[in-house]
Amino acid sequence: MRICIAGAGAIGCTLAARLAASGQPVNVLARGATLKQLQHHGVQLTDLDGQHQVDVNASHSAQALGPQDLILVCTKAPALQAIFEQIQPMIHADTVVIPVVNGLPWWYFRGIDSRFANDRIDAIDPDGELNRLVPEQHLIGCVVFITATRKAPGIVVASNPHLMIMGEITHQLTDRLEQVRRVIEQAGIEARASDTIRDQIWTKVIANLTSNPLSVVSGATLEQLYSDPHLQPLVRRMLDETLLAAASHGARIRFDPATIMAMGTSMGSVKTSMLQDFEAGAPLELATIGHAVVELAEKNGIAMPTTRHVLALAEFLSRTASQTNPNPIQNTAQ
Repeated sequence: MRICIAGAGAIGCTLAARLAASGQPVNVLARGATLKQLQHHGVQLTDLDGQHQVDVNASHSAQALGPQDLILVCTKAPALQAIFEQIQPMIHADTVVIPVVNGLPWWYFRGIDSRFANDRIDAIDPDGELNRLVPEQHLIGCVVFITATRKAPGIVVASNPHLMIMGEITHQLTDRLEQVRRVIEQAGIEARASDTIRDQIWTKVIANLTSNPLSVVSGATLEQLYSDPHLQPLVRRMLDETLLAAASHGARIRFDPATIMAMGTSMGSVKTSMLQDFEAGAPLELATIGHAVVELAEKNGIAMPTTRHVLALAEFLSRTASQTNPNPIQNTAQ
């Protein structure tokens, strides 16, 4: 299988390192200092299995890498359109594209029957460009649970177990899904195939939405967000609103609210990825993690007043910071 990692941040380098260490040839689409590091020294990953120093075939040119069978798009949501435009020369008739991206996906209403069949999510894809660039037949959905930090270009530390849940956007269990799952599993990553990928996506969206934007506003760690007496009531109101929005679209969440709060607390004194992006001056994934959820809630007449207020505050802080520092440094964690 010809595999390309498009985007060589923390998650992209983790996947590249694990796949290459399993003997799978890996192409990486990268740029700048990261490209030079990968071309001369490969990827260095330190995780629970030890240290992996592996060589990859890195290039800034999708044309040079050629057609690929599997493309794992590992970038932040605001960069999706740009990277989708870049990978066009790598997509052939049977290419599978897996966006490894936080939040609700632009394809949410495609692939299954619903009252909103083929609707766009305006917060993410207002003009339908993402769907045009990567049509639904190429897509497999994904939820990734990999905690990784990029210490330097091509050098990553991941301190928790790796898990990827993947599923066809049609909710079918297909041969190509199982083929991809096996490749990921052989790389030492727990890989699960799901016939309800939207439920899995909602589960992570709930965790992200109840923690990420408020972490930008408060500067709090995950433990503080879910346990501090000043913040916990606010988080719980956002949690209730988001659970109701998910349920209105038929999602089944395995965990009750108290368990979700306890799981958040157990994460310890960890900064969310959005807080790290904010501190680095990078764009925030508020559209996919927050505004898209509010948009879906509105479709079913559900108000999310607390969530809206927190998103507005985070948006204001992000805009103010970008005006103060128009040249952000590159984010080091995902």
